[in-house]
This record gives sequence, structure tokens and C-alpha cells, in this order.
Amino acid sequence: MTLEVLRYSAFTDTPDGGNPAGVVPDAGDLDEAGMLAIAARLGYSETVFLRARGGGGEYDARYFSPQAEVPFCGHATIAAAVALADRGVAGTLRFHTRAGEVQVETSAVNSRATATLTSVQPHLEPATDALVDAALAALHWSREDLDPALPPRIGYGGARHLVLAVRTRERLARLDYDFEAARRLSAEHDLTTFALLWRESSHVFHARNPFPIGGVIEDPATGAAAAALGAYLREIGAVSPPARVTAHQGVDMGRPSLLHVDIGESGGIRVSGSAVPIA
Repeated sequence: MTLEVLRYSAFTDTPDGGNPAGVVPDAGDLDEAGMLAIAARLGYSETVFLRARGGGGEYDARYFSPQAEVPFCGHATIAAAVALADRGVAGTLRFHTRAGEVQVETSAVNSRATATLTSVQPHLEPATDALVDAALAALHWSREDLDPALPPRIGYGGARHLVLAVRTRERLARLDYDFEAARRLSAEHDLTTFALLWRESSHVFHARNPFPIGGVIEDPATGAAAAALGAYLREIGAVSPPARVTAHQGVDMGRPSLLHVDIGESGGIRVSGSAVPIA
């Protein structure tokens, strides 16, 4: 069997922006070792492997970084949905992931396919002082760098992310962290990324996402963390649902990305964006 491997960049309308993802539309009988090998060869932060569940827009979806499987990946989900839409499989899709069922809707805006995922039921967990202090040490940050109006939490929208918000855009821009220390901390606490934020205004955020557990220094766009952000803002009362929040990510990496986060009064968080094929 010859596997088809597609390359798309998500949360952008140009191939040199956004977060690249591998998409295998028919993983067939590929086993876990084979998936990991393909993800490692591509070198993207995530590759998604799909298996159709007998038609009707339902798929089993598994996500691999170059070093490990993760329960859910937002940007690869958006990339996969747009890739399927480009091949005529549009409308409402259902991805059965390790985190649960994720519904994805595709549509066309100015003749370009976009996708909206609805996360599994999100939640927040407390972030202990010990965890926060260890994370700050790995990031070379201090407590004084943090925004007191946005307290540290662990956010979940399909994967776990430590949410840390800083006072200034300049602090967010200066990111030179201890990769090994952050990787060990991620493994100890089952963290997919560190969701680092700066709030420009009530509904506009800037984000950076170190992803050491996946062998990736930084993600230029992180849909799962955007879902966690929506849950975070809802639960701490930082927005009044229904609300739409815009997250800018990847700017400091030279791969600008735009994520739209729709926050309802309850239930899953909706994350929207476009995706384009990479030559």
C-alpha cells in the first residue's frame, strides 16, 4: 500500500505562515510505530492519521509529534478538515480522537476552505505554586512578569496546557527557555504545551506555545491551546459568553497565525481558522 501524505499549514492563508501539519487521509493498517516514523520524518509539530469509519464523514484520528503521540491536536485537525474539503469531503465531519469526539465543520470564505472545530468538554485545574515556580524557572521568568488579573491555571480542551499570562508584550517576545527542564516538567505533569499569553485587549490575545514534550521548541499555532484558552477565560470570568476572542500566534517566529475562539455559555469551545496546502 502506498500512503499519501499531504502537507498543509493551518491558521493562515499563506504557506509561509501558520503551523505546518502532515495529513495522512487514509492511514490503512499503519501501526503506531509506522505513524511515529512518518511524523518524525516530516518533522512537523504534528501529523494526523485518519481512518474512515465507513463513510458519513466519521474518522478515527490519531496525532503524532516527531517524538510521541498526543491525545488531540487542533491545528492538524483544521488542516485535515480543509484537506478533506479540498477533495470534496466537506460539511460536518466527526473525528474520533483519544480525547473524545471532535466535530469539525468546513465552509468556503472567498473561495478558500476554512474549518471550525468544537472541542471536547473543557475544564480548568489549579496550578500549584511548585509547578508555577518550576515553569517560571525553566522559562527564565519571574513572578513579577505575570499578569495578576490572569492567574496561572492548567487548561484542558483535549490536551493539558499550563496557562501563564504576562504583563507586557515585550516579556512575551523574549523567550529563551531551558528546553530540557521544560521537557521534564511537561512529562511530570502531563502537559502538552506551555500556553504563554499577553492580553492586548479584552478580546485580543497574543500567544506563544513551547512544546518540548513533542520535541518541538515552539508551536506557531496551537488549536488545542486556543480551546483551553477559551475555557480558561470563561471559567475565571474574563469574558461574558457568548464571546469571540482572537489569538495571534507565531508572530515572533516569523510564521504569523490567526485563531478565532468562540466561547459559549457552556460546552465545547469552537476554534476556527483557514489552512492552505504546502508545495
